[in-house]
Amino acid sequence: MSDAAIEPQAQTPTKLIPVTKWNEHHQWPPIGGLRHLIFHEKNNGFNKVIRRCGRRVLIDEAAFFQWMNEQNAKCV
Repeated sequence: MSDAAIEPQAQTPTKLIPVTKWNEHHQWPPIGGLRHLIFHEKNNGFNKVIRRCGRRVLIDEAAFFQWMNEQNAKCV
């Protein structure tokens, strides 16, 4: 058996950014806008973007941009 068959598939690493640090990485949306999206996460599909660790809310950067593209596709 080859070693590749035994090892699990490696997933691409994702950057998880705390909501309070988002604007250190990206200018838009502001933290208040992110909090609004998080508050309405079940209605707007933003639950795909956030990860919770205890009380801490983290934004999956790659999932955020994928969600943005999906939202853009709906508007066109």
